[in-house]
Amino acid sequence: MTHSNNHNSTPAVVVDGLRKEFFRNDGREGLRRRRKRVAALDGVSFEMRRGETLAILGQNGSGKSTLVRLLSTLLLDDGGSAHVFGHDVSKETRAVRRLINRVSVEASFFKKMSAVENLSYAARFYGMPIRETRERIPEILGRVGFPRERMGEPLEDMSRGMQQKVALARALLTAPILLLLDEPTTGLDPRSKLEVQKFIREIREVHDATVLLCTHDLVEAEELADRVGILDRGRLIELAPAAELKSKYEAATLEAAFFAATGKAFEDEPAEEED
Repeated sequence: MTHSNNHNSTPAVVVDGLRKEFFRNDGREGLRRRRKRVAALDGVSFEMRRGETLAILGQNGSGKSTLVRLLSTLLLDDGGSAHVFGHDVSKETRAVRRLINRVSVEASFFKKMSAVENLSYAARFYGMPIRETRERIPEILGRVGFPRERMGEPLEDMSRGMQQKVALARALLTAPILLLLDEPTTGLDPRSKLEVQKFIREIREVHDATVLLCTHDLVEAEELADRVGILDRGRLIELAPAAELKSKYEAATLEAAFFAATGKAFEDEPAEEED
């Protein structure tokens, strides 16, 4: 799957030796808890061209969410570097935040506010005219399958799937240049899942967006992404088009290729260990 683009000479994302460590409890020593440093990301490097969709596959605890949080300026790295359209993610956070939008199962919202109020706030942050957004917000919420009668309810009263739709609507409203999607279809029903996948294609084709997609859905990864990366214990061990990965491992499916590359079944997951 290729996406023609005039801007391929400027990388959208450049990640070079990126490292992030967390402390993890390691039993007890007398009354004291022992803690050890564990690398959630261990020297990850890759580039994305503008207009590309890159899918990252990995079990929970592999470092996917850590990567997204680093690129979206929510975490500071412990080594290496990351640039978004030439801006240093750790030093030029304001410039980077105006170029990106993150959709995550724990996306940040004002939970006491409604979907419409949250989107209105996002529109103001991105400098969009109030008159234009007043008409567009209900239309965009409708496009991601959000019920009209619930648009005025506070987000804290809604399911994770409903909140996910608001996060997607926010991304569609602000039309970011780089869209960071961390498990965007988790908690969604099959119809909403298809709407989200359609939305990902649309924001890429209509708005010339670059998309980094972390997903548990291997079919989704294969259908939407130009290249697929396999992240295992903080290391990016493969990055190639899905067809190349299947050919390399003589696998009929992407799931079989993932198993061959990591020695693990995709759904046989450890507990999430990135926080």
